[in-house]
Amino acid sequence: MQHFPIFVALAGRRVVLSGGGDAALAKLRLLMKTEAHLTVFAPSPAPEIVAWAEAGRLRLVERAMEPGDATCAVLFYAADENAEEDARTVAIARADGALTNTVDNLGDSQFITPAIVDRDPVTVAIGTEGAAPVLARAIKADLEERLPARLGLLARVGKAFRKAADALPFGRPRRDFWSDYYFADGPRAVDGIEDADAEDAARAALDGLLSRHLAAEERPGHVAFVGAGPGDPELLTLKARKLLDAADVVIHDRLISPEILELARREAEMLDVGKQGFGPSASQSDINELIVKHVEAGAQVVRLKSGDPTVFGRLDEEVEAVTARGLSYSVVPGITAASAAVATIGQSLTKRERNASVRLLTGHDMKGFADHDWAALARPGEVAAIYMGKKAARFIQGRLMMHGAAPDTPVTVVENASRADQRVLGSTLATLPADIAAAEMNGPALVLYGLAPRAAETALPSIDTSFKAQEAL
Repeated sequence: MQHFPIFVALAGRRVVLSGGGDAALAKLRLLMKTEAHLTVFAPSPAPEIVAWAEAGRLRLVERAMEPGDATCAVLFYAADENAEEDARTVAIARADGALTNTVDNLGDSQFITPAIVDRDPVTVAIGTEGAAPVLARAIKADLEERLPARLGLLARVGKAFRKAADALPFGRPRRDFWSDYYFADGPRAVDGIEDADAEDAARAALDGLLSRHLAAEERPGHVAFVGAGPGDPELLTLKARKLLDAADVVIHDRLISPEILELARREAEMLDVGKQGFGPSASQSDINELIVKHVEAGAQVVRLKSGDPTVFGRLDEEVEAVTARGLSYSVVPGITAASAAVATIGQSLTKRERNASVRLLTGHDMKGFADHDWAALARPGEVAAIYMGKKAARFIQGRLMMHGAAPDTPVTVVENASRADQRVLGSTLATLPADIAAAEMNGPALVLYGLAPRAAETALPSIDTSFKAQEAL
């Protein structure tokens, strides 16, 4: 992050701009929405600037800027649309102590003005550090459509009501009250009301809402067992995102990507109980007790599990711990790693006239793994998705070949499925352990037995070791 976003208090403070053309007009239209004292230096100002000065909206000095003209200014804009003049005025403003912005010149600017969605006093700023102005404008247009036109009015009324809302207990009761106001009762109250009466309607809605919340019983604790998917935050369900945004406590696994954890509410308590395969781990009983403790304390808990919580996620053990104490829970499915992995290689887990079923196995539980029906899986055309199968590769190879599986049976290993650092390794049963070792895969990987990457399947009659680890598209 090269530019740290802040909101500068401009009420009663001085902002200076040099320029009188189109660039100056664009900046002034934005700056005149603030309560700053605006001064414009322009030898030949546009008629609009002259009119604004005559209306008392800014101070106009019809000459070029000189040393001392930016004294006490908090911000300065160089908008002369001339590189030499912009450089000259920036030097003056910096000498006078102002932060400077040169319009359409990111490299010479000490700060940037983002795209803004204005619902005064609610302001949304969108910046791309100059990399993609078109993208910033697209996001702005999307937010303009999403945010109610009267959101600013609701915020102004709500601001004056904050002390009255302090009668509610701090934390979730207060957050629920404000959430109901801004996203339910408030918008309904002002919908279709004339501007002159809208503020009174919003105040009445707040009064009624506060009475209901003061009389309501405290909301009981609850845990949602949420699937975080394979890692790509765009594959997270809408329901999962809403729960993360409302959670008091997030208890998450080691494999949850940082991008998904960033979606949680900033005030939420984040607890990492990650289990490391074949290494140090939090005990399941400790995790169960942690969930129960927070739910019994009245928290809204998200137990965030990678992939889908119903697939090798020890969901039953955690649900049983919660229900044994009479606590409430819900389960939100996620996209499991097997689905993400086969999507990556352009294949299906099942295919007509090839396999009507698919096996989901885990290489982590070696005792149960050894008892699997390997003879059935060794038959031609069978498909299996083996979670946490890297370290069990030699065991998989031995069991299958011992039961008659063809050595050239295709096997694909997908590391970090769906993530930016995803890798795909095309192999065969005969060479699987050696290929995994050569690829030096360090991330979580899923082994797809009986499937080859579609590109390799099309190019070759059978998969061989010439198709090695590659970056997935």
